[in-house]
Amino acid sequence: MSAAVTVRRGRVLAAGTAALVTGTAVVGALIGVGGPASTGAYAAPPATGVTQSDDAPLAGAANDSAAQVAPQLDTSPESVQRDETPLAVPSDSGSGRRVVFDMSDQHVWLVRDNGRAARSYPVSGSVYDNLDPGTYEVYSRSEQAYAFDGSGSMRFMVRFTQGDNAAIGFHDIPIDTEGRKVQTRAELGTAQSHGCIRQWPDDAKALWRFAPVGTTVVVTA
Repeated sequence: MSAAVTVRRGRVLAAGTAALVTGTAVVGALIGVGGPASTGAYAAPPATGVTQSDDAPLAGAANDSAAQVAPQLDTSPESVQRDETPLAVPSDSGSGRRVVFDMSDQHVWLVRDNGRAARSYPVSGSVYDNLDPGTYEVYSRSEQAYAFDGSGSMRFMVRFTQGDNAAIGFHDIPIDTEGRKVQTRAELGTAQSHGCIRQWPDDAKALWRFAPVGTTVVVTA
Protein backbone atom coordinates (compact mmCIF):
# COMPACT_ATOMS: atom_id res chain seq x y z
CA MET A 1 0.00 0.00 0.00
CA SER A 2 2.79 2.44 0.90
CA ALA A 3 4.69 1.70 -2.35
CA ALA A 4 1.57 2.35 -4.47
CA VAL A 5 0.96 5.69 -2.77
CA THR A 6 4.58 6.68 -3.40
CA VAL A 7 4.32 5.85 -7.11
CA ARG A 8 1.08 7.80 -7.52
CA ARG A 9 2.57 10.80 -5.73
CA GLY A 10 5.61 10.67 -8.04
CA ARG A 11 3.39 10.62 -11.11
CA VAL A 12 1.33 13.57 -9.84
CA LEU A 13 4.51 15.56 -9.13
CA ALA A 14 5.93 14.81 -12.61
CA ALA A 15 2.65 15.76 -14.28
CA GLY A 16 2.52 19.02 -12.33
CA THR A 17 6.09 19.87 -13.30
CA ALA A 18 5.39 19.19 -16.98
CA ALA A 19 2.28 21.39 -16.86
CA LEU A 20 4.28 24.21 -15.25
CA VAL A 21 6.99 24.00 -17.94
CA THR A 22 4.39 23.94 -20.71
CA GLY A 23 2.57 26.95 -19.24
CA THR A 24 5.80 28.91 -18.95
CA ALA A 25 6.67 28.18 -22.59
CA VAL A 26 3.23 29.33 -23.75
CA VAL A 27 3.44 32.59 -21.77
CA GLY A 28 6.98 33.15 -23.00
CA ALA A 29 5.87 32.73 -26.60
CA LEU A 30 3.04 35.21 -26.08
CA ILE A 31 5.15 37.99 -24.55
CA GLY A 32 8.37 37.30 -26.43
CA VAL A 33 10.46 36.28 -23.38
CA GLY A 34 13.03 33.58 -23.68
CA GLY A 35 12.57 33.13 -27.43
CA PRO A 36 14.70 34.28 -30.38
CA ALA A 37 14.67 38.00 -31.27
CA SER A 38 11.85 39.05 -33.57
CA THR A 39 12.97 39.66 -37.14
CA GLY A 40 10.68 42.71 -37.23
CA ALA A 41 12.40 44.46 -34.31
CA TYR A 42 13.60 48.08 -34.91
CA ALA A 43 17.37 48.54 -34.92
CA ALA A 44 18.69 52.04 -34.12
CA PRO A 45 20.68 53.52 -37.03
CA PRO A 46 24.42 53.96 -36.47
CA ALA A 47 25.51 57.40 -35.31
CA THR A 48 26.87 59.69 -37.97
CA GLY A 49 29.44 62.44 -37.59
CA VAL A 50 30.68 65.40 -39.52
CA THR A 51 34.32 65.98 -40.16
CA GLN A 52 35.14 69.60 -39.48
CA SER A 53 38.10 71.97 -39.90
CA ASP A 54 39.50 75.59 -38.86
CA ASP A 55 41.47 79.13 -40.14
CA ALA A 56 43.94 82.28 -40.58
CA PRO A 57 45.16 84.35 -43.63
CA LEU A 58 46.40 81.89 -46.21
CA ALA A 59 48.21 80.86 -49.33
CA GLY A 60 47.83 77.65 -51.31
CA ALA A 61 48.27 76.11 -54.72
CA ALA A 62 45.40 77.12 -56.98
CA ASN A 63 42.95 74.45 -58.04
CA ASP A 64 40.30 75.93 -60.30
CA SER A 65 38.38 72.74 -61.02
CA ALA A 66 34.64 72.97 -60.38
CA ALA A 67 34.65 69.86 -58.19
CA GLN A 68 31.26 68.83 -56.89
CA VAL A 69 31.30 68.12 -53.17
CA ALA A 70 28.55 65.97 -51.70
CA PRO A 71 26.84 67.68 -48.74
CA GLN A 72 27.14 66.01 -45.34
CA LEU A 73 24.47 65.74 -42.67
CA ASP A 74 25.31 68.01 -39.75
CA THR A 75 24.56 66.11 -36.53
CA SER A 76 26.81 68.07 -34.17
CA PRO A 77 25.29 69.54 -30.98
CA GLU A 78 26.19 73.02 -32.22
CA SER A 79 23.90 72.56 -35.22
CA VAL A 80 20.86 73.41 -33.09
CA GLN A 81 22.37 76.35 -31.22
CA ARG A 82 22.58 78.99 -33.97
CA ASP A 83 19.91 81.47 -34.96
CA GLU A 84 19.29 80.47 -38.58
CA THR A 85 16.80 83.29 -39.30
CA PRO A 86 17.70 84.51 -42.82
CA LEU A 87 18.54 88.18 -43.33
CA ALA A 88 17.43 90.19 -46.37
CA VAL A 89 19.99 90.60 -49.15
CA PRO A 90 21.61 94.07 -48.69
CA SER A 91 19.91 96.56 -51.01
CA ASP A 92 23.25 98.18 -51.92
CA SER A 93 24.84 94.91 -53.09
CA GLY A 94 24.25 95.26 -56.82
CA SER A 95 22.31 92.85 -59.01
CA GLY A 96 22.65 89.50 -60.76
CA ARG A 97 24.33 86.32 -59.60
CA ARG A 98 26.84 87.14 -56.86
CA VAL A 99 28.27 86.40 -53.44
CA VAL A 100 27.57 89.15 -50.90
CA PHE A 101 29.56 89.61 -47.67
CA ASP A 102 28.35 92.22 -45.18
CA MET A 103 31.09 93.19 -42.73
CA SER A 104 28.76 94.76 -40.16
CA ASP A 105 26.45 91.76 -39.92
CA GLN A 106 29.24 89.20 -40.53
CA HIS A 107 26.89 87.45 -42.93
CA VAL A 108 27.10 85.96 -46.43
CA TRP A 109 24.44 85.55 -49.13
CA LEU A 110 24.67 83.40 -52.25
CA VAL A 111 22.42 85.35 -54.62
CA ARG A 112 20.86 83.93 -57.80
CA ASP A 113 20.38 85.78 -61.09
CA ASN A 114 16.84 86.73 -60.05
CA GLY A 115 18.10 88.53 -56.93
CA ARG A 116 16.89 85.91 -54.46
CA ALA A 117 19.27 84.33 -51.97
CA ALA A 118 19.90 80.63 -52.58
CA ARG A 119 21.57 80.46 -49.17
CA SER A 120 22.55 82.85 -46.38
CA TYR A 121 24.51 82.22 -43.19
CA PRO A 122 26.71 83.82 -40.49
CA VAL A 123 30.48 83.94 -41.01
CA SER A 124 33.59 85.24 -39.25
CA GLY A 125 35.54 87.91 -41.09
CA SER A 126 38.78 89.59 -40.10
CA VAL A 127 39.43 91.34 -36.78
CA TYR A 128 41.61 93.75 -38.79
CA ASP A 129 40.47 96.51 -41.15
CA ASN A 130 41.96 94.82 -44.22
CA LEU A 131 39.03 94.77 -46.66
CA ASP A 132 37.30 97.70 -48.37
CA PRO A 133 33.65 97.68 -49.45
CA GLY A 134 33.31 97.21 -53.18
CA THR A 135 32.89 94.75 -56.04
CA TYR A 136 35.44 91.98 -56.62
CA GLU A 137 35.71 88.80 -58.67
CA VAL A 138 36.74 85.25 -57.78
CA TYR A 139 40.15 84.71 -59.40
CA SER A 140 41.47 81.52 -57.79
CA ARG A 141 40.26 78.49 -55.84
CA SER A 142 41.93 75.74 -53.81
CA GLU A 143 40.17 72.77 -52.27
CA GLN A 144 43.03 72.57 -49.73
CA ALA A 145 44.99 75.63 -48.54
CA TYR A 146 47.39 76.62 -45.76
CA ALA A 147 47.94 79.66 -43.56
CA PHE A 148 50.77 81.83 -44.88
CA ASP A 149 52.50 81.59 -41.47
CA GLY A 150 52.19 77.80 -41.22
CA SER A 151 49.72 77.99 -38.32
CA GLY A 152 47.10 75.73 -39.85
CA SER A 153 45.12 74.56 -42.86
CA MET A 154 41.68 75.06 -44.35
CA ARG A 155 39.46 73.75 -47.15
CA PHE A 156 37.34 75.18 -49.98
CA MET A 157 39.34 78.38 -50.35
CA VAL A 158 37.72 80.83 -52.81
CA ARG A 159 39.93 83.92 -53.34
CA PHE A 160 38.64 87.28 -54.54
CA THR A 161 41.29 89.86 -53.52
CA GLN A 162 44.79 90.26 -52.09
CA GLY A 163 45.72 91.42 -48.59
CA ASP A 164 49.04 92.68 -47.22
CA ASN A 165 50.34 89.19 -46.42
CA ALA A 166 48.25 86.79 -48.48
CA ALA A 167 45.10 86.34 -50.52
CA ILE A 168 41.71 87.10 -48.98
CA GLY A 169 38.84 84.74 -49.61
CA PHE A 170 36.19 82.42 -48.19
CA HIS A 171 37.01 79.04 -46.64
CA ASP A 172 35.92 76.71 -43.85
CA ILE A 173 36.97 77.13 -40.22
CA PRO A 174 40.70 76.29 -40.15
CA ILE A 175 42.42 73.54 -38.22
CA ASP A 176 45.58 74.37 -36.28
CA THR A 177 48.77 72.29 -36.28
CA GLU A 178 47.40 70.12 -33.44
CA GLY A 179 44.24 69.25 -35.35
CA ARG A 180 41.86 71.55 -33.46
CA LYS A 181 39.38 74.01 -34.96
CA VAL A 182 40.45 77.59 -34.23
CA GLN A 183 36.92 78.72 -33.32
CA THR A 184 33.50 77.30 -32.53
CA ARG A 185 30.41 77.37 -34.67
CA ALA A 186 28.69 79.53 -32.05
CA GLU A 187 31.28 82.27 -32.69
CA LEU A 188 30.25 82.63 -36.34
CA GLY A 189 28.58 85.99 -36.82
CA THR A 190 31.48 87.77 -35.10
CA ALA A 191 34.88 88.84 -36.48
CA GLN A 192 37.45 86.17 -35.58
CA SER A 193 39.91 85.68 -38.45
CA HIS A 194 43.23 87.30 -39.37
CA GLY A 195 42.23 88.14 -42.92
CA CYS A 196 39.76 85.77 -44.59
CA ILE A 197 36.10 84.91 -44.13
CA ARG A 198 35.52 81.71 -42.19
CA GLN A 199 32.48 79.54 -42.83
CA TRP A 200 30.95 76.41 -41.32
CA PRO A 201 32.03 73.41 -43.48
CA ASP A 202 28.59 72.84 -45.04
CA ASP A 203 28.36 76.53 -45.96
CA ALA A 204 31.92 76.53 -47.32
CA LYS A 205 31.03 73.62 -49.61
CA ALA A 206 27.91 75.43 -50.79
CA LEU A 207 29.89 78.56 -51.71
CA TRP A 208 32.54 76.38 -53.40
CA ARG A 209 29.85 74.91 -55.66
CA PHE A 210 28.18 78.28 -56.23
CA ALA A 211 31.23 80.43 -57.03
CA PRO A 212 33.59 79.30 -59.81
CA VAL A 213 36.34 81.61 -61.07
CA GLY A 214 34.76 84.78 -62.46
CA THR A 215 31.90 84.97 -59.94
CA THR A 216 31.14 88.49 -58.65
CA VAL A 217 31.78 89.14 -54.95
CA VAL A 218 30.26 92.24 -53.36
CA VAL A 219 31.53 93.45 -49.97
CA THR A 220 29.24 95.84 -48.07
CA ALA A 221 29.99 97.82 -44.93
